[in-house]
Amino acid sequence: MQQNYPNSRMIRRSPGVMLTALAVSLVLLAGTLTLSVAQPQQDSQNSGQKPGQQAPPAAAGGPQGDIGPIAIPKKKDEPPPPPPPTPKNPEGMPDYSLSVNVPIVTVDAMVVTKDGQFIPGIPKGNFRVTEDGVQQQIVTLNQTEAPITAVLLVEFSNSNYQFMYDALRASYSFADTLKKDDWVAVIEYDMRSTILQDFTQDKNQVYGALNMLRVPGFSESNLFDALSDTLDRLDRIEGRKVLLIVGSGLDTFSKITYDKALKKVKNTPNVTIFTVSTGEAFLTWYDARYGGNPYARMQMMDYLQAKNQLHTFAEMTGGRSYSPRFEGEFPGIFRDIGQSIRNQYTLTYHPTNKSLDGTYRKLKVELVDPATGKPVVVKDQKGKEVKYQIIARQGYTARNKVD
Repeated sequence: MQQNYPNSRMIRRSPGVMLTALAVSLVLLAGTLTLSVAQPQQDSQNSGQKPGQQAPPAAAGGPQGDIGPIAIPKKKDEPPPPPPPTPKNPEGMPDYSLSVNVPIVTVDAMVVTKDGQFIPGIPKGNFRVTEDGVQQQIVTLNQTEAPITAVLLVEFSNSNYQFMYDALRASYSFADTLKKDDWVAVIEYDMRSTILQDFTQDKNQVYGALNMLRVPGFSESNLFDALSDTLDRLDRIEGRKVLLIVGSGLDTFSKITYDKALKKVKNTPNVTIFTVSTGEAFLTWYDARYGGNPYARMQMMDYLQAKNQLHTFAEMTGGRSYSPRFEGEFPGIFRDIGQSIRNQYTLTYHPTNKSLDGTYRKLKVELVDPATGKPVVVKDQKGKEVKYQIIARQGYTARNKVD
């Protein structure tokens, strides 16, 4: 049964025409297939890729942009330039290395009147420094006023209330003289030394450390151990340091002896010790009342020896010792100490004995007239002769800094 389609006359063709049209269509389709397959084969041959694998994107050497890879030429790997040729010594000259090790000694000196007033403006030519009796050539002389680096070492034991009270009053008076650029640490000692405040520039923290000294726990006063331990701490700090000892000077229980403590003071450079003895008013009253008692005289001898020990520590390092009787003396004492440690002459010289053999060298600083060699005469503004003293370290130990 034949079905009739719309417009059937438009698709009716003769068998020959239909075969011809079918052949043309197959040829066109074969050409299209040939073109679509031949192109990848040609690309894979050019890139070395096997047929059937996807071609990688072209290497552009840079980031991708909106329109594809941004072509930036790759930097070529170039070998590093050859090292410069080593210069040769002139013919006949051997290879050698030069090493210079010239020791230098720095001496801090204070020139003060008998009242503790600093005398400024002294020229270098008026200073004479001798080491073990041999005069040294002074290289530089500077007059400086600088901030201080100091440790306040306070005795705090319950042996005597009057001594403890004097120690606190003296310590507070010292704190009152501090300036904003000063570095200060506070250490108290009885059976052992205890750091109450590490180095600080905050005066309020110094006051806070002293406020902790209210109820002493022990009656021992181990000065020598505390001194040795504190000097070990100061030896790690560069520059000039000040150690202020406030106490009776008694030592009751230390592991080291006075001689060993003295040796430690000698071997610790750049530390100036000032001492303030406590209980002077009480001892004066005690001696007046009980001086006829043999036991009382023995006790007074102990305190006298203790005060002499403090004086020796100070004198050996170029410092000063004080024994105030009244509380009103404290402000003046610490003004003198502040003026002494902030105003000084600093002398340097190359020692004639350059051996760093660990021996102790004795120092002496004098003021002389370079023309006559006689001591300098200092006069005030009215032309009146003024008595003065030179405060300087008495010696040093010649040793390497790394020792």
